[in-house]
Amino acid sequence: MNVLVYSGPGTTTESVKHCLDSLRLHLSKYYAVLPVSETVLLTEPWMRKTSMLVIPGGADLPYCQSLNGEGNRRIKKYVKDGGKFIGFCAGGYYASERCEFDLGGPLEVSGSRELAFYPGTCRGCAFKGFKYESHLGARASKLSVNTHALPKTSEHVYTYYNGGGLFLDSSKLKDVEVLARYAEKTDVDDQDGAAIIYRKIGKGAVILTGPHPEFSPKLFKEVEKEFEPVVDKLREHDRERRVFTRELLRKLGLRVSEDTEDTTPKVTPMYIASPFSGKVSNIFMTLKKNLDVNNGLFNDDNDTFLFQDESNPQNHTNDLQQDDEQDPTKGVKHVNFITSGNIPTGKMTPYFNLQKYFDTLRKLSKDTVTDFGGILGYSEVITSTSTILEKNPHWLKYLPHGFALTASTQISGRGRGGNVWINPRGVLATSILFKIPRSESVSSSIVTLQYLCGLALIEAILGYGSLVSGEGVGYEDLPVRLKWPNDIFILKPEYFSDLKQEVGSTVDGDDEKYVKVSGALINSQFIDGEFNLVWGGGVNVSNDAPTTSLNLVLQKLNDIRVSKGQSALPPYEIEVLLAKLVFTIDQFYTVFKKSGLRPFLPLYYKRWFHSDQRVVVSGDHGQSRTCVIKGITPEYGLLIAEDEKNHEVLHLQPDGNSFDIFKGLVYKKNT
Repeated sequence: MNVLVYSGPGTTTESVKHCLDSLRLHLSKYYAVLPVSETVLLTEPWMRKTSMLVIPGGADLPYCQSLNGEGNRRIKKYVKDGGKFIGFCAGGYYASERCEFDLGGPLEVSGSRELAFYPGTCRGCAFKGFKYESHLGARASKLSVNTHALPKTSEHVYTYYNGGGLFLDSSKLKDVEVLARYAEKTDVDDQDGAAIIYRKIGKGAVILTGPHPEFSPKLFKEVEKEFEPVVDKLREHDRERRVFTRELLRKLGLRVSEDTEDTTPKVTPMYIASPFSGKVSNIFMTLKKNLDVNNGLFNDDNDTFLFQDESNPQNHTNDLQQDDEQDPTKGVKHVNFITSGNIPTGKMTPYFNLQKYFDTLRKLSKDTVTDFGGILGYSEVITSTSTILEKNPHWLKYLPHGFALTASTQISGRGRGGNVWINPRGVLATSILFKIPRSESVSSSIVTLQYLCGLALIEAILGYGSLVSGEGVGYEDLPVRLKWPNDIFILKPEYFSDLKQEVGSTVDGDDEKYVKVSGALINSQFIDGEFNLVWGGGVNVSNDAPTTSLNLVLQKLNDIRVSKGQSALPPYEIEVLLAKLVFTIDQFYTVFKKSGLRPFLPLYYKRWFHSDQRVVVSGDHGQSRTCVIKGITPEYGLLIAEDEKNHEVLHLQPDGNSFDIFKGLVYKKNT
């Protein structure tokens, strides 16, 4: 599920940055915290996939200009139907029934507002001196906390304040709960002093604030001299602020991390290994020969690498410490080439058993050297496997076809539309390099390769039983399905009741029966007459948040098997599943590069949701038509949909359209 932070007109870059940073600290274990534009809120079906919508600080009037009417209608319905909402500072003004800001002053803004989540007036500034795009009127505001409502917090916290308001006459409203009051005398005449309020709206709930509990002092850089004492005060009391922010989120019913420290892990060294003689040495020597490597250091477009031969102490730098950077994604990336052919031990890679991976791959290939996965790069913590490859084209040029890179944790995992998140342990995150020479048919290969890889991944999941010695099969009964073009969804355990269960309806009332368990993207660049495609895929193997995992649903499969007198199946292991994936890709690609996607279409249709599915296809100018899905074109993977009324055949692109399987809606993406 998503937590969406509005980043459209009216918001400030600083407010959005603090909001994303703070929410990711507390929520990224369970939710994807993403910025969204006004276009998304106005036109896309975001509501059912969203646990909370946040309107951060900025200016209230542009919010009105962008969202009045349809936008606010959608937001109100979302909350009434059970959604959560936070409005910080300007978002608090905007979500009140009436906004009154700097009355009688040069910055005056006043008027009624459509959302009216607070059924009264939000008036500010609580403390005079506000200036747009400046910290000069800001302060470290002391708040008195309602510890009955937020029992794990301190009685007083200090938060950043800059122009926020008070929620007037809050004590007169029985359905409004004040979570914090200004502890200092304000410049607004109101005895209640309500700084932060909570209110239930229908099935949902909202929190509106005047101050900024989401602002972190660590993000203030090169501030005005007059503002430095404020930052010092905030830093002194920052732990209490983080606990307070966490408890506000818990008050709304969100799942939160119990650790309030900044636990974004540091990037760790990468190991490049292979059991096949000479493979790693060849890469190491090729990079040193063709790149401007100085004492092991090489600056590529996005990252600086330190290339090291782990087998040669003379070429090995003793200092493997992560650079002292505020941003853990920056700094030198250490790449250790295991040229000896030895496989790193569990002490070096405690969260991924490289020996088990290679043993499984060799068993599958019968000791034949495979194009894919025979050389593996692994990091315990990485920025993003895809970023390390495709954002650094100079070293990418000299990496071999079939090179695979995996990690136990990604701190800047990437998805479609530029979405970024922390990818925790338990998720198989892998990027695989395809090198395709230029030819007349290459454009078809580039487009349809994502379908092939998605199919290979679901086949690896369902065919996992062939690798479990003495246990037979059984994994093919796991209820996973492909969503066009290459996402994989799995049936929630509570709806899984039979080994041969058909897809049937994807919804039960308002509840979605299936959840996404795997996503992927592919990027291509043309380098010296050759296409370099990086396919990046992730599958939630054992991390149950934010939705479910293969192993959680496997537990339900085992319950069903045991009830029928069958043995329980061992859980999926990331190393074994990865070996099965790269081997399957290796087998598929041998056929694909000669014959394209066409030979795989019967299997693709067997695995997807959509055969003869009735969908509503939205077009330009609000027009829509009901169609039946007939398949995909083998050349470019376009979705073939036939209009029920006039039988016109439509060809829909995956990059220009999105498929909502729960509403049977194919809608045009807005960029």
